[in-house]
Amino acid sequence: MRDAADKTARQAAALAARIQEAEAGISAAEARLELANTERTRLREELGRQQQPMAHLIAALQQFARRPLALSVLRPGSVTETVYLRAMLDSATPEIERRTAGLRTSLGRMAQLRQEAEEALAVLRSEEGRLSARQRELAELETTQRLALRTTSSSADREAERALALAEEARDLDTLIGELDRAGSLRARLAALPGPLMRPARPGEPGLTSLPQEALPDASATAPPAPYMLPVTGRTIVGFGAPQGGSVSKGVTFVPRAGAQVVAPAAGRIVFAGPFRGYGRIVIVEHPGGWTSLVTGLARTNAEVGESVVSGTPLGVAAQGGPKVTLELRHEGEPVNPLRFVG
Repeated sequence: MRDAADKTARQAAALAARIQEAEAGISAAEARLELANTERTRLREELGRQQQPMAHLIAALQQFARRPLALSVLRPGSVTETVYLRAMLDSATPEIERRTAGLRTSLGRMAQLRQEAEEALAVLRSEEGRLSARQRELAELETTQRLALRTTSSSADREAERALALAEEARDLDTLIGELDRAGSLRARLAALPGPLMRPARPGEPGLTSLPQEALPDASATAPPAPYMLPVTGRTIVGFGAPQGGSVSKGVTFVPRAGAQVVAPAAGRIVFAGPFRGYGRIVIVEHPGGWTSLVTGLARTNAEVGESVVSGTPLGVAAQGGPKVTLELRHEGEPVNPLRFVG
């Protein structure tokens, strides 16, 4: 069952990575489309300004061209005026050619921008189709995973109830993380205890007094979780240690796409998943060596308390309106800049 769960977790992580890839492609296509449309609007306004005086000049020249040359020579006025008129036409012709060449270049650029916008729109629709298909695959996989976990959910349900009770009692997020860290330390100490005294197969033989050393967890390991990744793709708006509401930020805040996929930054164990006042829905992942990752700002969570996750396992999705996702990494309760460990 553990092997099947591990396989499902890795499949879900791979699907989540493809979903984030499609989201990045959509964002890039939207940016290309916006740039093309902005430049087209600017060129259209510039062409409008250039075309008005040029239209008046061309209309006057067309009217002059309709008059026969003989009548132009015999028109009233001195020969000097005729010479001046000829000189004016000779000097105006290159200027007209230069301006019309610029207009032709601008019109060609407009056609190119129109083609770029159509290509970006086609890419956008293709990426949206891929995103929708992968989201359906992930939903089906998560349904299968939930059904498989029902047979072993009794202990997980008890742990989830304890985590929710802690959330209700905790004054703030730091208190909640501290309580969960203490519970995690207790689990680690219990797991490191020697095994039971096994009954020897033959009387007189010594019994097995403890588990093999290699089977015990390495409680002294303090290396940060690796590989470590960002839980969501998006623009960074608050960095680690930045001033924020009279204090400093303990994590990094991102602005992703609406409803973006949010994943586990590293392998570990879910110790909390649910709403917490002022932070929306949050997920806390416990890593070996006293490390903890906190992801806040989710609109929906897919993770279950007690579930083991790998790096990239889907945790949920961001909000649809004004999404902000924050990542905090802590070691023994102390905030650490997570960007130092992102590979």
